[in-house]
Amino acid sequence: MDNIYLYMIIALAILAIADLVVGVSNDAVNFLNSALGSKAASFKTIMIVASLGVGIGAMFSSGMMEVARKGIFNPGEFMFGEVMIIFMAVMITDILLLDFFNSIGMPTSTTVSIVFELLGASVAMALIKIWADGGNLNDALHYINTSKATEIIFGILLSVVVAFTIGAIVQWFARLLLSYNFEKKEKWVGALFGGLAITSITYFIFIKGIGGTDFAKKSYAITGGETIQNFLEHQILIIIAVSLIFWSLLSYVLTVYFKTNIYKLVIIVGTFALALAFAGNDLVNFIGPTTAAYQAYLDFTNPAINTLGLSALEFPMGSLSQKVSTPTFILVFAGLIMIITLWFSSKAKTVVKTSIDLASQGETKERFQPNSLSRGFVRTAMLMSQASAYILPKSWQQKIDKQFEAPVITLPNNKKHDLPAFDLVRAAVNLMVAAVLISIATSYKLPLSTTYVTFMVAMGSSLADRAWGAESAVYRVAGVINVIGGWFFTAFSAFLAAALVVYLLNLNVDVMFPILLVVAFALLIRSSMVHNKKSKEENAEDSLIKAESSSVQGVIHESAGNIANVVKRGNKIYTNAINGLAKQDLSLLKKNKKQILKLSLEVDELRDNIFYFIKNLDESSLGASNFYINILGYLQDMTQSLEYISKVSHKHVHNNHKKLKFSQIKELKEVDSRFETLFNNTRNAFESRSFEEIGAILTRKKEIISLVSNKIQKQVERTRTEESSPKNTTLYFGVLLETKDLLVATMNLLEEYHNAHDSSVEPATISPPPTEE
Repeated sequence: MDNIYLYMIIALAILAIADLVVGVSNDAVNFLNSALGSKAASFKTIMIVASLGVGIGAMFSSGMMEVARKGIFNPGEFMFGEVMIIFMAVMITDILLLDFFNSIGMPTSTTVSIVFELLGASVAMALIKIWADGGNLNDALHYINTSKATEIIFGILLSVVVAFTIGAIVQWFARLLLSYNFEKKEKWVGALFGGLAITSITYFIFIKGIGGTDFAKKSYAITGGETIQNFLEHQILIIIAVSLIFWSLLSYVLTVYFKTNIYKLVIIVGTFALALAFAGNDLVNFIGPTTAAYQAYLDFTNPAINTLGLSALEFPMGSLSQKVSTPTFILVFAGLIMIITLWFSSKAKTVVKTSIDLASQGETKERFQPNSLSRGFVRTAMLMSQASAYILPKSWQQKIDKQFEAPVITLPNNKKHDLPAFDLVRAAVNLMVAAVLISIATSYKLPLSTTYVTFMVAMGSSLADRAWGAESAVYRVAGVINVIGGWFFTAFSAFLAAALVVYLLNLNVDVMFPILLVVAFALLIRSSMVHNKKSKEENAEDSLIKAESSSVQGVIHESAGNIANVVKRGNKIYTNAINGLAKQDLSLLKKNKKQILKLSLEVDELRDNIFYFIKNLDESSLGASNFYINILGYLQDMTQSLEYISKVSHKHVHNNHKKLKFSQIKELKEVDSRFETLFNNTRNAFESRSFEEIGAILTRKKEIISLVSNKIQKQVERTRTEESSPKNTTLYFGVLLETKDLLVATMNLLEEYHNAHDSSVEPATISPPPTEE
């Protein structure tokens, strides 16, 4: 049986590698958010700086995570076999939990997840032992370190409130002093800001990046015999004063004589600092349980320690209470995996995008829907804003508003995505405030989460910077509420899931260990496949494209692909609805509902883009806006009809109502067949840009409308004489009436193109922007 523990060590090593990958995918947002969102440097430069920070941080990592060995549970109370089950449960749960959050693009805390997994696993194992020994539930306190869990919960609340509030306050004053024209301010202003920012980041590197490592626990003659950690704590005021003077003078020299953008330098240094701290402190979240299990295995198999040759269920693990450092080669290897993941993980980009979108100054595709909490928060904020307007003199209010007035940058519509999500001042404030808060918390041993601090500072600065305007506030606040809710869900689900895995492993470790391992990797592979499929769908060629032309003829040619796309997908959706009704195929109808919902959302996005489209036109091209608005209206009418048909078809079958009669199905199939011909001809005309063929299609308008009208009349006659099912009658009339509306909308669309197209006019379009390296 002892061989099973060797296999578990091998499995834990593999799980540690997988955990590093999913962990970095989640935590990359901590140090990439500000740099990528502000476009302070090229993507490659930012990634190189972050990689250096991760690599150096891993080299100076504090090694074995104490919390994995003795922070949550008392190892001396457990036997070797029980400890191995705890660590295995923690690693399996951690990978699946972090991967779930990465897949949905939500940042969470790796520290909280690992702590609550350890807590859940150790509590479950303690209860199993107590139950077997016939003990009292109060005995569980001997096994568990309850104070640590209390600290973490306190840390969640503290991180959310403090980081958001301080981030908002500092950003408000920074914008008030610097405005959006910060680059035109006096050189000494930028130098002083740079000195303050880099000093705070330097302090952060000393306290958080180096202070928690093994290197900091060594003493040197230059420090007066003190350890570096003690020296930093005792001389911190002198270090800060010297750093402020040095960095302010250096910033001034760089700004005046070398024309350096000091704000970009702050962001680059801050990115390096947070990446350094992440690797130096959070690396152990991913490899801590595995290295602890490996140390336990070495002790168990060492005859010098296990002198009596005790079995796995008899050998106590008091040795885990001793201090043990992780071998350097493991840290280097882990650092390399983290760097590789940083460069190639698509899920890391998804998580970073969530944070950047929520903090964006401009319009983005909002991921979250408003809820009552977000609406209430926004209303409260608006009332407070109105109250402050009454308190402050009007002249003051006007001056403040002027400082917060964002510059209007005129760009062609097709280049608006090149703009950064926020400017350099906000990015620098995000990094500076996060660095200071984490440093102070570390020095006072307060349990602030790095993820929570960096995210909430970014949200607070967004609010203070007026990035959440009337157009986006409810969506952004809803997003923040969702993320915060996800953090609490992390703790709750980590505790329960790890406890469940411990219970299953304890039933029969020889059988359940391989089963759970296979299930974990199967779920990881499936998650990766689903994420890749989703990414491909988002980048699919048949997605609708926003118009960018400046003339009617240009819009006609440019939007032809969209019309062909909608007609092709609409034809498939209509056919699937009819086939689903005919075969009572619930799964087909359910899938069909998703397809029409996706199409409707894409059409809505095109309508949302009308503002930017019209802004892009000159006075001589206003006819293009009328044409574009009209065709979007017809597209929306088409999708609404298809959505109704799909919805009622699914509802009818889902509620197990009577099948449509054979005659009704036959008539719907006939209509579908005629529609398929219409849609195929329309699609071919638009794909080939043969707009002259539209006239031939329009000549059949009366014929097709008559076909649908005849079917409606036949159903009226059937209802009067033989129909006995009200549900069938309602469904059939609903489908036919919406089919008629669909036909009218399609014909109106075709007439719009037929009347507007002029083959003698060359379409005017906007030249595509030059490609960037």
